Amino acid sequence: MPKCTAARMDFGRLRRRVIEANFQGGTISSDGGLMLPRQVDRRIGLSAAAAAALSDPHGPERITPLRELLAQRLYGLCRGHGDLSDHARLRADPLPQSAVGTDRTLASSPMLSRLETRATRADRVALNRVLLERFIAAHATPPAELVLDINASDIPLHEEQEQAEFQAYYDHYRYLPLYVFCGQAMLACVPRS
Repeated sequence: MPKCTAARMDFGRLRRRVIEANFQGGTISSDGGLMLPRQVDRRIGLSAAAAAALSDPHGPERITPLRELLAQRLYGLCRGHGDLSDHARLRADPLPQSAVGTDRTLASSPMLSRLETRATRADRVALNRVLLERFIAAHATPPAELVLDINASDIPLHEEQEQAEFQAYYDHYRYLPLYVFCGQAMLACVPRS
């Protein structure tokens, strides 16, 4: 017999919304796993640090805050929603909205696409710097030794996508970014030709 619980799990408040997990019904979402990345992000401040590092050509009074856009995209990736079209369905769900920290409809797929395609080389360098700073902050004392794992990861493309290049070794069009890891921590991701 499964081990069930009737206990309530409290995730705080968002304005007038109480965010909790229970077995009483109410407004229901199938994406309850979003609360874990939210809690981790609140602790380490990744989306806030990334938003501070990126350039934003728009006036903040006219658009969705950059931190909300980044949090929406990051949390979606954590839950396996790698395709931007997934956000068309998720943007009206109250749980992703609460995880991001808003009570209004989230950004559309085209808005997230514009966010990603406008990234410059300087933005990529700044984001890699954020990853490195988070890695350093995670250690109270400097490690005695660091082992860097530098690998490419082939990402096959299934349609005509922007910046696609033919990789002769794989005999397909694909992205082939270079990743730098130290243990489980990603320190850099470099798109390359």
